[in-house]
Amino acid sequence: MPDLRIHREHELGLEKARKIAWKWAEEAEKKWDMACTVIEGDFSDTVEFTRSGVSGRLIVAADHFDLDAKLGFLLGAFSKTIEGEIQKTLDDLLAKGSAAAKKAGAKAPVKAAAKKR
Repeated sequence: MPDLRIHREHELGLEKARKIAWKWAEEAEKKWDMACTVIEGDFSDTVEFTRSGVSGRLIVAADHFDLDAKLGFLLGAFSKTIEGEIQKTLDDLLAKGSAAAKKAGAKAPVKAAAKKR
């Protein structure tokens, strides 16, 4: 059976990465009819996903995502297409999460201190 392995680095921290992983799980359930289970941990979370012909997990850490999936015989013929779709979905969510993190992290303008006379 073909294996899919996708690794993505990020600088979001665990809380923001966790939100992205939950969003990914929601999209996987809707788009691909996956059954997803989130297992929260202190330093990382695991999203386990399965459906007929596919099983895998997404490890969510403070600085990276690791996705491993096993495809059954019939879906193995479409492994490159499936991998591309998973990469696109994850990359889009990471881009949105990074943009939101940068926007939230932008410093508010500093007011000039009044001069004392």
